[in-house]
Amino acid sequence: MPSNQTDARAKSAVALAAIATITLLAGCAAAGTAGSSSAGSAGSSASAPVKVGLVYSRSGLLAAYGAQYEQGFKAGLDYATHGTGKAGGHTIELTEQDDAGDPAKAVADAKGLIGKGYKILAGTTDSGVALQMAPLAAQNQVLYIDGAAASDGITGINKYTFRSGRQSYQDILTAAAMLGDAKGKKVTVVAQDTAFGQANVAAVKAVLGAKGASVGSVLAPPSATDLTPFAQQVKSAKPSLVFVAWAGATAPALWTAMNQQGVLDSTKVVTGMAGTASYPVFGAGGSKLSFLAHYFPGAGGGNAVETAMIKGITKAGGTPDLFSPDGFTAAQMIVHAIESGSATDTSAMVKSLEGWSFNGVKGAEQVRAQDHALLQPMFEAQLTGSGATAKPKLLKSLPMSAVAPPLKKMAG
Repeated sequence: MPSNQTDARAKSAVALAAIATITLLAGCAAAGTAGSSSAGSAGSSASAPVKVGLVYSRSGLLAAYGAQYEQGFKAGLDYATHGTGKAGGHTIELTEQDDAGDPAKAVADAKGLIGKGYKILAGTTDSGVALQMAPLAAQNQVLYIDGAAASDGITGINKYTFRSGRQSYQDILTAAAMLGDAKGKKVTVVAQDTAFGQANVAAVKAVLGAKGASVGSVLAPPSATDLTPFAQQVKSAKPSLVFVAWAGATAPALWTAMNQQGVLDSTKVVTGMAGTASYPVFGAGGSKLSFLAHYFPGAGGGNAVETAMIKGITKAGGTPDLFSPDGFTAAQMIVHAIESGSATDTSAMVKSLEGWSFNGVKGAEQVRAQDHALLQPMFEAQLTGSGATAKPKLLKSLPMSAVAPPLKKMAG
């Protein structure tokens, strides 16, 4: 599974995050002039529709994640609007754009939407895309709610950008709760050589290095399909702990190589629990791994919101999965921004979301006012069974306060 993007991390641990994202930053110029218009401006009548642009990976390496996000969003919109499709008396008009995991395409699509008067954008599943969308939102003063992209760099990037999913720091803090004393241990981070992978290396070094661990890394090119040489490097390093941060379609090749090279039998390996399609990938080795989990169906304990999401997605013919809550939460946030803020004034939308506490799919959640981090529960899990019968078992739910990332100063 490909990868995510920038920034630093975490607290204490070794773990991974299977999440959405890929590459670099392209240029980002202003386009359109949406946002921050007053409630009395044109198109702000009580019944005028609110246009929302959903930019996500419908195709490309993260298409499976994009589908989960989109299905969750539509279920969340139905839930938050009580089936009316309206917020504050305004019909929500949704336009979907496929970023295909390409930052330049996403920016071009977003500029087109902004030029047509869209003041609310949501998505994406890719950190490289999100890190380009966020500055565009600030330049044009539109509300942007990031999706499953996990880069820590998105938190606090500007006042117009929020996130509806978890960030990598929360993954590592979850892993920290799963691990013992790191002092004197040798840790190897296995990731793709992208901003997401590099950020995970930096995070683990910042956390475990400060606790006395020696942290090294094995980074593979995102395009690599033969991952045996990289698994051999891990085995040769003889680490006491392996932290795997991997996302995308090459995950099966990675775990096959890790198992064949004896890594899973020679040391403790901590990784993130990816989507349901990934469970069989681990084979018999799945029971040897320690998993941190962003989400899997049932992780929320069957609370009312989780139940509504699962029913909504299933009814529409979809399948609840890893990033379904990210889309669902984005829809909750947008409806709240319109109803408690404004349908036209971006500044009012921003203000309404800052500090907002709500019941989400995962449990009690809160938008941190100072940097727009989304505080949320995280989970510890294990896989039971193997192959087609593999399924996750919840071991522990960590409240949002236990995995809150460090506070960041808002950049702008």
